[in-house]
Amino acid sequence: MSPRRTPRPSFGIGSIRVRPGHSRELEIPITTLVTGTTVSLPVRVIHGREDGPTAWIDAAIHGDEVVGVEVVRQVMSRLSARTLRGTLIAVPIVNVFGFTAGRRYLPDRRDLNRSFPGSARGSLAARIAHLMMTEVVDKCSVGIDLHTGSDRRSNLPQIRCDLDDPETRALAEAFHAPVMYHARLRDGSLRYAARERGARVLLYEGGEAWRMDDWAVEAAVDGVLRVLAHLDMVDPGVAPPAPETPSLVSRRSGWVRATTTGILHTEVELGDVVRERDRLGSLTNSFGRTLRVVRADRDGIVIGRTEAPLVNRGDAIVHIAEVERPVETSTGEDVSDPTELAAPDEAAAVERNKEQP
Repeated sequence: MSPRRTPRPSFGIGSIRVRPGHSRELEIPITTLVTGTTVSLPVRVIHGREDGPTAWIDAAIHGDEVVGVEVVRQVMSRLSARTLRGTLIAVPIVNVFGFTAGRRYLPDRRDLNRSFPGSARGSLAARIAHLMMTEVVDKCSVGIDLHTGSDRRSNLPQIRCDLDDPETRALAEAFHAPVMYHARLRDGSLRYAARERGARVLLYEGGEAWRMDDWAVEAAVDGVLRVLAHLDMVDPGVAPPAPETPSLVSRRSGWVRATTTGILHTEVELGDVVRERDRLGSLTNSFGRTLRVVRADRDGIVIGRTEAPLVNRGDAIVHIAEVERPVETSTGEDVSDPTELAAPDEAAAVERNKEQP
């Protein structure tokens, strides 16, 4: 007679415990308003019957970034506690105050994504960050942080992470966004604080703030499910197959900026391949007279652009990422880069990156 398998323990978060094979929605209190109303962090936990990793997905650290909220909804709707291996924690709205007020930042104008790991007795931003770290991040080994462009900018779906860490890179490759960008860690960000606690984090960028861009939602939902399949938390059939074309790899990028004030007419789309001196658009006056032609300052792929029709001198217009050649996968296989782009001088690239917004 085979020995009886020890049942998986329940999962504790906040003041509740979730039994294996069950999911639970809960609210973890943040603070109390002057009216006496409690403001809480919304969380949903899916605690699978079988052992596996514990991971999290979060959205709306910036209150105006709504794409990720829809991504979380769609991902969770496709999962079942009966079949999930491991535990998934979803936080669809981290910056509850900014989201409900229609603002990017918190009421005191602090950027929540520069406030981690936070403090239990600090500012409002510090307390939310501390709550997110202690109740969510510290319980997980992998996280996916969902973002969009800001300030009337839209972003091509892309993963930003530490590509020099083999395990993180493997996660990024599993996600399979059009571009994987090696992004340095920023002090105070969720990604930096989580990495200090031992978690590996992918930061997704896609779409525009305050827009429910379906193409950005779809790319993120597919990518999250592929990562869960890579972690063996879900069966491979749950995740859509990855495109045959590998993700492009970039380590340097820069914004082309307006050299004069004018009305912008953009002539490139997200994902377009450009070469140095290619025409990106034009700036005109109110009568339609061309003031400046906007040209690419490097070879690369367009990963971001402003959607604002009026720009001032110095404003960021088009974000171009330089692409590695060849693209190397985590398996060591070299895949020819279809864009055949050459990177410019390293020192010049560093100087340009200092001007990124």
